[in-house]
Amino acid sequence: MRAGLITFLTTVLLWALVAQVNHYLGGAHVYFFVGGLLIAFGALALPLMAGMGVSLAIGGVCDANAFVPFGTHTLLFASAHAVIFHLRDRLPHDDLISRVVIALFANLALFLALSFILIDRAPAPAPAWIRLFADLACSQLFLALIAPWFFSLQQRALALGRPVPAWR
Repeated sequence: MRAGLITFLTTVLLWALVAQVNHYLGGAHVYFFVGGLLIAFGALALPLMAGMGVSLAIGGVCDANAFVPFGTHTLLFASAHAVIFHLRDRLPHDDLISRVVIALFANLALFLALSFILIDRAPAPAPAWIRLFADLACSQLFLALIAPWFFSLQQRALALGRPVPAWR
């Protein structure tokens, strides 16, 4: 339970930092989506229930702050978590590059799924796809740049949060 809580807190930290970056870049009409990175560590490093709890909780945080039907992020994050968790024994996930690549593919899938779900809200859906693909390219580049830092942060937070043996 402690590992899930620590992972969730570091994930909320990333979500808040990316929200601030998106706020500052709002004038430039650039939006970064890092949903794949939010769920990747929990799916790759934690047991199923602890990791799924992190994915459900961060999905709820994203839903509470987004203009989407409540549960959209939660359902998509839980689905992506389940897929990654069940594939993790078949994928190399111990080294940093593999984790970054897995997070990139998860981010791509989540971004496209959200885009297809929400495209009908756009006043002109066809031109909106150009903007969406530009945001996707920026998001993937941003994710590739910050993922090593974030995976290192989560590993270090888990190492610091391990139980301390009692004095005898």
